[in-house]
Amino acid sequence: MSKAQTKAELREEAGQNPVFGYLQKLGQTFMLPISILPLAGILLGIGSSFTNPTVIEMYNLQGILNESTFLYGFLSVLADAGDVIFGNLGLLFGISVAFGMAKREQGTAALSAIIGYFVMYATLTSTVNNFRDVEALSQVQGLISNYLGFENTMNLGVLGGIVLGVTVSYLHNKYYNIELPEALSFFGGTHFIPIAASLAAIAIGIIMAFVWPLISYAFSSLGGIISGLGVLGIFLYAYIYRSLIPLGLHHVFYLPFWQTAIGGTAVINGQTVVGAQNIVFAQLAAGQPIDPHAAAHFAYMFPVMLFGIPAACAALYRQAKPERQADVKGFYTSSALTCFATGITEPIEFAFVFASPTLYYGLHCVMYGISAVLVYLFGAGVVLTFSGGVIDFFLFGILPGNPITHWIPVLLLGLVYAVLYYLIFTWGVQKFDWKVPGREDDVAVAETAFAGGDYDDLTEKEQRAYRIVSALGGTENLDSFTNCATRLRVQVKDGKLVDEGLLKTTGSAATVVNGSNVQVVYGTKVPNVKSSIDELISDGKAPANAQASSDQVVPNQVSEEDQAETTKTSDDDGQLVEVFAPGQGNIKALADVEDDVFSAGIMGQGFALEPSQGQILAPMAGEVKMVMDSKHAIGLETAEGLEILLHMGIDTVQLEGQGFTVHVAEGDQVEVGDVLADMDLNYIKDQGKITDVIVVFTNSSEKVNQTLIEAQKDVNGHDKIGDVNLK
Repeated sequence: MSKAQTKAELREEAGQNPVFGYLQKLGQTFMLPISILPLAGILLGIGSSFTNPTVIEMYNLQGILNESTFLYGFLSVLADAGDVIFGNLGLLFGISVAFGMAKREQGTAALSAIIGYFVMYATLTSTVNNFRDVEALSQVQGLISNYLGFENTMNLGVLGGIVLGVTVSYLHNKYYNIELPEALSFFGGTHFIPIAASLAAIAIGIIMAFVWPLISYAFSSLGGIISGLGVLGIFLYAYIYRSLIPLGLHHVFYLPFWQTAIGGTAVINGQTVVGAQNIVFAQLAAGQPIDPHAAAHFAYMFPVMLFGIPAACAALYRQAKPERQADVKGFYTSSALTCFATGITEPIEFAFVFASPTLYYGLHCVMYGISAVLVYLFGAGVVLTFSGGVIDFFLFGILPGNPITHWIPVLLLGLVYAVLYYLIFTWGVQKFDWKVPGREDDVAVAETAFAGGDYDDLTEKEQRAYRIVSALGGTENLDSFTNCATRLRVQVKDGKLVDEGLLKTTGSAATVVNGSNVQVVYGTKVPNVKSSIDELISDGKAPANAQASSDQVVPNQVSEEDQAETTKTSDDDGQLVEVFAPGQGNIKALADVEDDVFSAGIMGQGFALEPSQGQILAPMAGEVKMVMDSKHAIGLETAEGLEILLHMGIDTVQLEGQGFTVHVAEGDQVEVGDVLADMDLNYIKDQGKITDVIVVFTNSSEKVNQTLIEAQKDVNGHDKIGDVNLK
């Protein structure tokens, strides 16, 4: 079975499929407004839970929670503060899409989106009231409403914001540097964008006054079709949602269900509410039992995320090869705890996809679909803001009470899922030998031998290069190859000839095959690997075709230096070493980096910086060990022996040094905060590259117990951001 495509591969493919690439980038822009939903949900959940009459009466809190008390007033403020976020998601999405899709001058794009959004609604409202039959339109439930101070208008919801944001970003990217005749020059450049956005918003508002009722009918019909499918529709929703996560397109799929009539329509306290997420939070605020059909879009996650995935991690750890259990213990433990606490599943799920597509799509996604059907049949109404972790389960399941959310069946199903996941994953690994972390083929000896005296006459370095070329199908199968800071990037004629097991014997950490595109991860030693291959081919010693194996076994020789390294004991066991920000911006978890080799931890533990300015600083003191010719990566080694890779941008090796200025050379000693390089962020973004600065401790397995670095944090250069706990 062919491998599932990773996000990194899909980004490369997006260059040949512009529609897919555009949709993927569009989905990424949704994350900014989505990131505020957990906080908004907590405010709304806590505030509304303790101010609705049902909860007050249920817990006999009338003495401290009535309209005359300070606490009641304060909780009402929290509820209103959370509600304003959910009530204006369309505006937030419009701003975020325009900002995120703009290639440069993003501030102008965001401001233009705000202006355009209000102009669009003013036009829409005026058109409806002057040219449409408001009374007739009001017969369609939820179509005519009041919004943003406009009366008798139509709430276009998140989709309206996305349409406006996409339009503004297109106009911005095309005209932000437009030159007008001298008499009109003041209105040129970025000054032209709000004007263009307003004109476009007028057109959108007029069109939507006639098109949106038709769209509403279509949404209602689609919702009816899904409802008509009963449990099958619920199963398909959960399965498709989960299956799209590796593609990065799940946001495009689920948002219409959460925020439009596709997810349902309900009348709550006399107000019409559309969208599954809006319905369930309105019901929570009103103290009404949650509608199981609306909650079916959320409740199914909890049995899997709170119980199933942690149990699967335990099973996979137990089934790891004994000699690998110590290596993968941290990975499985952190993956389980992260999923349980926050509902973030990407670390373990991307390991599933990478190791076994059958495991992910044939089992894991199916279990999500079954969970969705069961929680719906049980009448469960536990909801969430963004993730399905224990925090949301407590706030929106346990806290409002079982009569409102029916959280007890979800808990009981979760216990069953824990047992099922543990047993099924244990059986699956034993039966099908899934190559999940800890179960990879043994690389202590090579699986392939090479007969003939020519191979025996090669040096050890040449033999490794020989096996790499053979594993790639031989020189007859090679079209081209180069390298970035951590991996070989190879174009082959037939990807089916690539032997991943053999590549592991040459020291590769992982191999990614996507048709004719191959990436082989070697870490910071990859320049030497490529040089040895170049020399072998130029000397005429490389195999023309993949070599057949024989009974001979080629040992994976370990040098005396490596042997000493693996057996020595550190005198600094448990030592904490400070880590400082490599620049100004926002610290990201490594799992959030949009490169599967880094995010999956293949290169080691670490973190990333989403830079807001281009000066890159040394996060720790040490010696410069490597500077890539392409200038996008620098290697350091600290006095404690910690090896650090600073990888500036994603896929930026293709820029061939353009956009980077390096201020250090190999052998230089640097202190914390010394300037290592400058990135031209605008240029790099203009080339379609992501500017994240990835910091990885490449010898994590030998030196690092744990990285203690707080993600989602804005920092300045020289700020301490955490510690590394060394072995």
